Parts: sequence; C-alpha cells; structure tokens
Amino acid sequence: MRIPLSWLREFAQVPAGATAEDVMADLVKVGFEEEAVHRPTDALRGPVVVGQVLSLVKEPQSNGKTINWCRVRVVPEGQEQTLTGKGIDPSGVQGIVCGAHNFVEGDKVVVTLPGAVLPGDFHISARKTYGHMSAGMIASVRELGIGEDHDGILVLSRIGLDPEIGTDAMELLGLYDQAAEINVTPDRGYAFSIRGVAREYAHATGTVFTDPASKVNAPAVLSGGYGVKINDDAPIYGKPGCDRFVARTVRGVDATRPTPPWMSSRLRLAGIRSISLPVDISNYVMLELGQPLHFYDQNKLSGDIVVRRAVAGEKLTTLDGKERSLDPEDLLITDASGPIGVAGVMGGASTEVSDATTAVLIEAAHFEEVSIARSRRRHKLPSEASKRFERGVDWQVANIAAQRAVDLLVELAGGTADEAGTDVGTAPDPVTIALPAEFPAARIGIDFTEEQIVTSLEDLGAVLDKTGAGWTVTAPSWRNDLETKEDLSEEVARLVGYDQIPATLPVAPPGRGLTRVQQQRRRLVQALADAGLTEVLAYPFVSKAANDTFGVAEEGAPRTAVKLANPISEEHGYLRTSVLPGLLEVAKRNHSRGFRDLAVFEAGMVFLPGDTLGTPSIPPLGVKPSDEVLDALYDGVPDQPLHVAAVLTGHDSPAAAGHTPRLWDWADALDIARLAGDVLGVELVVTQGRHQAFHPGRAAQLSLRSGEVVGYAGELHPKLLAAHDMPARSVALELNADALFEAAADVVVARHISTFPVATQDVALVVPQDVPADDVLAALREGAGELLEDVALFDVYAGKGIEEGKKSLAFGLRFRANDRTLTADEASEARERAVATAAERFGAVQR
Repeated sequence: MRIPLSWLREFAQVPAGATAEDVMADLVKVGFEEEAVHRPTDALRGPVVVGQVLSLVKEPQSNGKTINWCRVRVVPEGQEQTLTGKGIDPSGVQGIVCGAHNFVEGDKVVVTLPGAVLPGDFHISARKTYGHMSAGMIASVRELGIGEDHDGILVLSRIGLDPEIGTDAMELLGLYDQAAEINVTPDRGYAFSIRGVAREYAHATGTVFTDPASKVNAPAVLSGGYGVKINDDAPIYGKPGCDRFVARTVRGVDATRPTPPWMSSRLRLAGIRSISLPVDISNYVMLELGQPLHFYDQNKLSGDIVVRRAVAGEKLTTLDGKERSLDPEDLLITDASGPIGVAGVMGGASTEVSDATTAVLIEAAHFEEVSIARSRRRHKLPSEASKRFERGVDWQVANIAAQRAVDLLVELAGGTADEAGTDVGTAPDPVTIALPAEFPAARIGIDFTEEQIVTSLEDLGAVLDKTGAGWTVTAPSWRNDLETKEDLSEEVARLVGYDQIPATLPVAPPGRGLTRVQQQRRRLVQALADAGLTEVLAYPFVSKAANDTFGVAEEGAPRTAVKLANPISEEHGYLRTSVLPGLLEVAKRNHSRGFRDLAVFEAGMVFLPGDTLGTPSIPPLGVKPSDEVLDALYDGVPDQPLHVAAVLTGHDSPAAAGHTPRLWDWADALDIARLAGDVLGVELVVTQGRHQAFHPGRAAQLSLRSGEVVGYAGELHPKLLAAHDMPARSVALELNADALFEAAADVVVARHISTFPVATQDVALVVPQDVPADDVLAALREGAGELLEDVALFDVYAGKGIEEGKKSLAFGLRFRANDRTLTADEASEARERAVATAAERFGAVQR
C-alpha cells in the first residue's frame, strides 16, 4: 500500500517536515513492514515553471520534419527574471525549439529551464539545434514522469488549470509530494486505505486521528432508487456472497472533464494510473475509505440489478476485453440482459462508463471474502477491488463511500445527484469477545495495566463492557480479523509496543530434548558428511519411469505411487518412491556444468501408498472433523519412511603432484552403507543382490539379521548411466533409515578392548565361482570360534593357476584373547577350524 503524505496529513497529524522514511519508521512500530519510498523529486529537479507561448513559427526541415520555433514567456510581464544560470534569459522570454504540434500561441505550458533534470537523468541545457539556440524544453506528461502520453506537450488549460506565468509547475502538479509504501499482511485488509493507515499512524505516534468517513454527510436511510435484488441460492459455507448493496445515481455528468491535478497526482503516487474522471473518482474513494466502487453507465442497464450465482455455460466479456466462461460458484452482477460483472472482481464491458456517459449508477457493495477470492483465482483477475474484498471490507462504510463518490461527481463532473437511492441487505451480527482481565498478561508476558488494555482496544474502535472477570469487547466493523481473546491480546501488545516485550529465552523443561529418532537421524547425517559426502536436497517429484525403475527391485514387479493432481510438469507427475532419481538428476546437472568428481547424499522421505489412498470427500472448512473422519484421513495418507541414499561418480580425491586419485567403485558404496549401520549400532548383512537399477553382478543386498531387506548398494546399471549421460561405473546406495532406527538398540554397549597383542594369519581359499564371498566369510567366522576378533576379504582372483569355474578368495584373520597373549599354535589351530568349516560347506581348498 502506497500512502501519499499529503493525503495522510488530512486525517492524521503528520509533522510538516516528516519524510516518507519517517512515516514508515512510525508505522513499523505498529507492525507494518517497510517496502519503498516514492518521491518524484528523486528523478525530477527544477527549475520547472509555467510558461505562455508568445509566438510559434513552423519551420519545415530537409528531413521532412516540421519544427516549431517558439518564444515562451516564463516570468510575468513587467517583472524581472530571478532565476540565474547558463541559458536562462534575464528578459524572462526563452527561445525554444519544439517538435509537438498540439498547442497554439497563448497556451500555458510547462517549461523545463536550463539546469533542470528530467526522469532518466536527462539534463536540460541551452543547445543549438535546427539553426536556433534552444534554451529549455516544453514538456509532455511522460517527460515529466507523470503519465504515458507522449503524443504532445502538456497544455495546462486542458486539465482545468490557468496558473500565473512563472508559477512553480512542480508544486502546481503535486510533484513535491512523496509516498511511503508498506507491506500489508492478509489479516489487516483495513490498511489498504488511507483511512486505515491514518488510524494506525495515530496509534503509533499518539496523535489525533480524524476519520474521513466522519466528513461525509450520508443519508441515514435510502429508498426509491434503482432496483436491486440479492438472490444467492448457493452460498459458500452457508455465507451469502453479498449482504449489502448500495446504489446511487448521478445525472448530467460530463465524463470528459479533466481529472484535477491534486487527484491525479495522489493516484499516481498511490500506484494507480489516471484514466478518466469517473474512473479516477472511483479509485480515489476506494483508496481513501477502503471501499471498492463500481460505476455503471445507467443508460446501458436494462431492468433491475440482480446479484446471483452464475449458471453453467454463461459467458461475460469483462472490462479487459476478454470473454470469460463463468463457473456456477462465481458471484455475478446481472440485469435483464444477463451478466454485467463478476462481483468484487471486474465489471463487464457492456455497461462500461465512457466519454458519452451522462448518468452514472454507483455500486458500493459488501461481498463475502471466499467468493471473491475464488473467482479472482479462477479467472486470474487480480484487481485493486478483489485485493480488498478478499481480505475483508467494512460493512458499515458502503453508504458513506457511495455518498463520497456522489459528492465528487457533483463537484468535479458537474452532475446532479438523485435524492433517491438503494440500500439492501442485512447487517452482520457484531462480533463480541469475552476477554478475561488477566489473559493479555498471561498470553504476552507483560503485566499490562487495566488502563493500557482499555485504552488500546478503544483506540482500535472497539466497545468495552466491564464484567466481573474482565470485559466483553465488541470489535469494530472494519476489523474482521478480531475474533478471539488471543487476537485482542495481540492488539494490546502491538499498540503498547512490541519493544516492551522482554527478550527472555524460555527455560527448557527437564527431561526434554531430541527424541531417540531425532538423535539417530542427526548422527547418521553427520557421519556421512564427516566421511566426505555432500548433503543435497532434490525435488520429491519424479516421473513414472523413475519410480518403475528405482521403486522395486525386480523389473515389472507391481508398484504403486502417488500421482499429483497438479504437477509442476507432466514429466514429474509422481511423488518419489526412492531417493535415487533425484540424486541422479543432481549429479547429472553437476556433470553438465563441469563438476565430475561427486559424492552426494540425501536423507529424505519417500511416499509409499498402501491399499487406501485419500478419502472419498474432503471435510468442510470451518468445522473440526470428528475423530472418525480424522482417522480416515490419516489412514489415507501414504507411508512416508525416511530413506538415505548416495551417488558417487568420478574420483575419490583431486589429482595432485605425487598423488593419483582413485575411481569410486562398488566397494565404496558398500563401505558407506556399512558406515551408516555402524554409527547406529546396526549390523548389516551383505549378500549378492539383484536390483533392476544396479549392475547385475556388482550389487549388494543389505539386510538386517532378522532377514528384512533395508537397501541396496553397488554399481549402477550401465544402460541407466548411459540414459542419464553419466560416467560409467558410477555407484550408489539407498537404505531405509527408519528400519535402521527401529533395529538399533536403545543403548549401544561398547566392546571390551583387549590390551594383549593381536595374532594375524592369512588364508586363500579356492571355491566355486558362484559362491558368494560373504558366505565364505561367515563360515570362517563361525568355524574360528571366540578367539577370532575380525575377518576381512582382501583379494579375489580368477585366472591363470586357478581351475576354470572357480575363484580364489584371500582373507585376513585377526585373533586375540582377553586374558593372555596367544601362541602361534593357538592361532593356527583356530585358523584350521575356520578352513575346515569352509571346506565342509563349500568344498573350499587352500591354495
């Protein structure tokens, strides 16, 4: 909302020297946010004066253009020129070349003298052009920055002005005014008006506020006016779309009269373009009082006005010239010819006020917020009117705004007002709120005095009735956001001053803190980051093909996914069932930009719908659903476990002198998966795995000791990498983190650390090619007994010296006792038992 300071001063005592920055600083105290300052003098500087054309000589040029050589008086005849500067003629008559042809001798115009600066940093100076020394410029409205018209220069008589020669044109046109722009939150729609902002400025500064509505002498009762009927047979949530409609008529209007400069300058500073006198009056009253108006050419209306819902198939051509198909939920203004406007959003072209209009019907109505908001969004028709209606407009101000518009049309457009008028509708019940005396202090944390509470609420316009426990507060009609005692408490805090609220940190209650799962998640994410991986966030929206590939291990296996009703794009129309598609997109994007060595991970939810998805209907708004309805809603929400996934491509480190980086491989993906298990105290069982997204021979299935599969790790499938334009041998892993959290012990018990030395022995076993190395390792562990501390695979070989169809697996075994130093014979005996177990199960033979 932009607030011209000259307008604000009419209703609040703003100091004469206050700037827009000063006003914004005061409004911040009552909860508004600063946006910007609009000051014409930042781009326009004088001398800019009123001049009169004394002579005008047309001179054709060789380029086919005709220029005017003008002599322009800029000082009253008989007076001396008080301005000095290079190019300013002491005689008070300037010679100026002008290319416009919309003026004649004797016209009073705006002259920018040498030394002036126009918007765009255009400096005016005396310069020779077309054979003359042109000392100044006769300006158009666009050159002055006050409009878009550039077809000709500004002739002051055409906007109703006849000032004295030499008058400061910037003051005449209101260019010394400035506007403060603030951000208005959706719950404070009353502040989309000078009336509302002036009241808030008075709250902030303690000055006197004069309500502009009190200056309008509106009739208490209206009758006998234009016929209006309200017929809403399909109210939304039981609330009628229109509960008040005021109509007034002004005849004999001259719609071609110019808008006075004081009005057009205020509208311009408020961010609204001047269009025509009737339209400008409508916008001016809206900005002043917060009540949107609509003007109809009454001679174009046929029959009574009826406010009703649209009928399926109806169409309307709106003021922007577009034909719109109407929805049965749209609230319309209609007459005997059909729709003539979308209520509170935009009027129809058929009844538009034009230069030929002589009789204006003024509409000042009160529309329900939800109806207007839905129509505005449905038709993509944002307007100044809908912006106010969908936030709430004062029901009581409609007749006052209509009278204000009547007065301006009579004063400025020469009209005559009909005494008869229309005012139909039913006033809403006033909102009353019980406010216990101690509640504001308990809510805010300040011991407010009774005087502070009463004064603050009465300043808002509320009416207070004392009760035994506190007050019964009747909210003012312009504050539809005040509904509860919490709202009132916040208003008391706002007006007393947010700076009065102590900045004290609350004391955490004993026994609270992060939950077990929160702690586990933090440990897991931190461990992966500490291992050198970079955490990223990818979109949870993926394609159907991505879910089919990553969501299930076997190709063609049944898979369900949640389809988005309104996706960003059809290519990403589903919620993910795996984290890996998004990580691959991140890696692909980085590769396309030259980042080849990557190790990225994400911890995020996936969405796994069950047998029930959603509910047959959506519960109505404004009413708390029953427990049964809530249970049904929760039953229809997909399961959303936390998954952690990683993608590694390129090398594990940058190349450097004396250092050759190593390519990431499947073993790295497996190590990261094991790291995730270790940090949570969960042992992962690694077996040969098969997943359609992974290489058929270089993938591991990760399971718990219970047999539950919790993820996969290994090299991604070559065809998948080629389709994503990713480097060959890129590896990945994905784990169900929630399953790991659940399997983790509540307390991780540290193993005893022996102080006795370790005995290390190696063994190489030849086994059939299809025997998984992990199965052999498990057999060695079982056979070695309790003296075995650790066993690890460190080499796999198949080739020369090894029988075809077999492979050699080399293991390192570490033996240690807790109470003594092992002898070589004890270690060898344990190793032989381990080899015997492997031989028994797999026919393993030592090399």
